[in-house]
Amino acid sequence: MPQDRPAMRSIRCNVLLVSPRFAGRSFWNLTATCEALGAKTAAPPLGLITVAAMLPKSWECRLVNRNAEELVDADLQWADMVMTGGMIPQRPDALAVIELAQARGKPVVVGGPDVTSAPEAYAQADFQVLGEAEGVIEAFIEAWSAGSLKGVFEAEKFKIDVTKTPIPRYDLLKRSQYLYYGVQFARGCPFTCEFCDIIELYGRAPRAKTVEQILAELDTLYRLGYRGFLDFVDDNFIGNKKAVKNLLPHLIAWQKEHGYPFEFTTEASINLADDDALLALMREANFLNIFVGIESPDPETLVSTQKKQNTRRVLDDSVRKIYRAGIFVHAGFIVGFDSEKDGVAAGMTDFIEAAAIPVCMVGLLFALPHTQLGRRLEKEGRMLPQSYVEQLAELGAGDQCTAGLNFHTARPRREILLDFKKVLQGVYDLDAYYSRVRTVARTLNRPKLDRSRSTQFLQRTLGTSLHDLSLAFRILWRVARRQPEALGHVCRAVFETAKHNREALPCVFTMAAFYLHLGPFSRYVVSLLDQRIAAISDDGPGIEQLSTSPVRMPGGGLELALTLAHDLRA
Repeated sequence: MPQDRPAMRSIRCNVLLVSPRFAGRSFWNLTATCEALGAKTAAPPLGLITVAAMLPKSWECRLVNRNAEELVDADLQWADMVMTGGMIPQRPDALAVIELAQARGKPVVVGGPDVTSAPEAYAQADFQVLGEAEGVIEAFIEAWSAGSLKGVFEAEKFKIDVTKTPIPRYDLLKRSQYLYYGVQFARGCPFTCEFCDIIELYGRAPRAKTVEQILAELDTLYRLGYRGFLDFVDDNFIGNKKAVKNLLPHLIAWQKEHGYPFEFTTEASINLADDDALLALMREANFLNIFVGIESPDPETLVSTQKKQNTRRVLDDSVRKIYRAGIFVHAGFIVGFDSEKDGVAAGMTDFIEAAAIPVCMVGLLFALPHTQLGRRLEKEGRMLPQSYVEQLAELGAGDQCTAGLNFHTARPRREILLDFKKVLQGVYDLDAYYSRVRTVARTLNRPKLDRSRSTQFLQRTLGTSLHDLSLAFRILWRVARRQPEALGHVCRAVFETAKHNREALPCVFTMAAFYLHLGPFSRYVVSLLDQRIAAISDDGPGIEQLSTSPVRMPGGGLELALTLAHDLRA
């Protein structure tokens, strides 16, 4: 007998978008920083609210961010469909959300980079949307409306026209939950770093939105009343320099017209420092901070990991040049490359001090799935079981700082972990951190902005706002309560900067707010490393065999029990 055709669904649909929690403690959680600045979590789920904008106008959407609020039964009862998904550190909670929704009879659609890279991990979901949603969302909507109960919808790689991407549903966000908002200009990166999955997900030819799209997004945020930090979430903002240089004059004009309501941040490759014209445009547009992937100061390591673009310049000189353009630098560093030699810890720490980079994301190498590195290590038989990473995630490890080295290393594992520990202790020593802060504050050549169109008196007359002053005092109060040993360092940096370079004062307070999180977090990671190092047997396979014992977050926080019951030699 022929099967019954699926019933057509109503034109209306209640869609519950759920952003899963990030697992464990993470460099990027910025927990104490968010607390000091009155936020629940760092950034909103831009991907989910962009997908929400692609859905039919007759569908009603709600957003629950599990990093900032609870998912309650009333939310699930309201929903006809649940959409979720995200990155690898969100996988455990994404699976929990799927199970929770399905237990209440709600179909679940999962999308995002993790399911795209590892769809088998999300087999229990009713629907999978793989790749960039713009390429398949219409097919999904059609299938859903026709009554389909399951399906996999995969976009053609690197072919999506982002000039057709709609304005994200910023109206779904609760402003008080977030430290900053985000926009996206382009997807993709021209470089071929072995360990990076961006080129696997989005390609090597960055595809950019139009100027009109970006200005429309800024207009939307401005109308909604948002002011403050706005992150261009591009994985390499200058990957398509021609498009960026076309955008920036319009961005400058928009900022001037509206009294500079936004302070932009982004991620970019270090070759930004080679382009004086581009730096000048970013300075005038009010870019405050960029994240740069330096990875290692060792040229041999950079070449071996296919990051040759970092070998074509003197890296610390490049960082200082960016400071002189009025933009301060956060940087990423990685320990655990095959080419590393003895002395890697001293070389990395010395470079960070010489370049005066206060905020450094120092992590262990993690082989992401479907990257050049992951494929190479798999071919060499060096990958550890996925259960190794999953169990660490379940028990509190949140990123590559705490769950890195998911493979058999070329150097002895104990040596790598000891080097990582030395770098963290050196970089986040209180005196060393604030010494770099003072150096940056002296060097940073922030622009004097024309805020004549601002509606706030203090913003017009003093170049700052009552809100900014309130945040400064709030940070000082938090430092006094949570890190009294750092208060003298903060006050010294504030007084020196107020005397010699007043325009850089907001950056001093920003870096003090970061240290509220990074100081305790670095000590927490060191505690974990001590346990991992002690768990490596001299006569074993060189892999940690960790027994159950708590690791306490210095200064108060979670206790983490780590146990690897399975045999990692398998």
